[in-house]
Amino acid sequence: MLIKEYRICMPLTTEEYRVGQLYTISKHSHQESEKGEGVEVVKNEPHEDPVHGPGQFTEKRVHLSSKLPSWARAVTPRIFYVTEKAWNYYPYTITADARSPQCSFLPKFSIYIETKYEDNCGDSENIFRSDKILGDHEVSFLDIAFDEIPERYYRSLEDPRFFSSAKTGRGPLREGWRQHTKPIMCSYKLVSVKFEVWGLQTRVEQFIHKVIRDILLIGHRQAFAWVDEWCGMTMEEVRRYERETQEATNELIGLVAPTISVSEVGQPTTTHSAPASAPSTPLSDEAPDFLAPPKTRPRKKSAPETLTLPALRERAGAE
Repeated sequence: MLIKEYRICMPLTTEEYRVGQLYTISKHSHQESEKGEGVEVVKNEPHEDPVHGPGQFTEKRVHLSSKLPSWARAVTPRIFYVTEKAWNYYPYTITADARSPQCSFLPKFSIYIETKYEDNCGDSENIFRSDKILGDHEVSFLDIAFDEIPERYYRSLEDPRFFSSAKTGRGPLREGWRQHTKPIMCSYKLVSVKFEVWGLQTRVEQFIHKVIRDILLIGHRQAFAWVDEWCGMTMEEVRRYERETQEATNELIGLVAPTISVSEVGQPTTTHSAPASAPSTPLSDEAPDFLAPPKTRPRKKSAPETLTLPALRERAGAE
């Protein structure tokens, strides 16, 4: 198992990001969906946990197929989905606990992500060790403005070095912005990746961490770049946007019969009992050296830059 801790600062407060996160997940999921592919929401309802208190439970079906890396498409069926069950107790979340499903064709593979959000610049030490003893692990600061992301996901309108918010007056972000920007918050993410296949474990775990790093950077960049779209929304309003976007996304995807079963397996005993989720984002199409075949399939055009609630309603009325 390879464990890393990622710290991603944002020029927001944790209360602001609570709304921005929900908005970004919904919008991004819709952008990445099309007929037969994308993120289908099966359940999204309140949930009460005896330890963490009130939260939100979601169950999603992530229809993948062509969104898989080329090297993964070579060894998986043409159509399948993976079920994700999530529990969100903001400002604390967990992804992939003992009840979390995993693909039957990769029974030795699991990802576990624990997240805490705090109003600081990422200087809280040992933030997860109060809950369990992990031993030493690598800590990486991810800079949403100056760390590189894969070129195919780059959009100039979402670049924090150039974006300026009309509503909040925040941005563009300059070199060293974390030391002087107010307000500021940090997403602390403890990521555990396990791939128990002899001879491949280390390389695959390192590759998956690279993919997760890119996903985290892209998601947080979008949350800031879209701030003028969600800034000022109440929780009730963003939940309504979330519901209507999910309905539109489910209609867009349509019904797809899975050709792969999804099984539930156990997780390491060091993890907590209650899970929650992180945004779904496209997987990297870059295979590690030991798995990379020639790339022959053309890439799809990028999704539209903006998606608003009125646009969804107009689309529903046209249909």
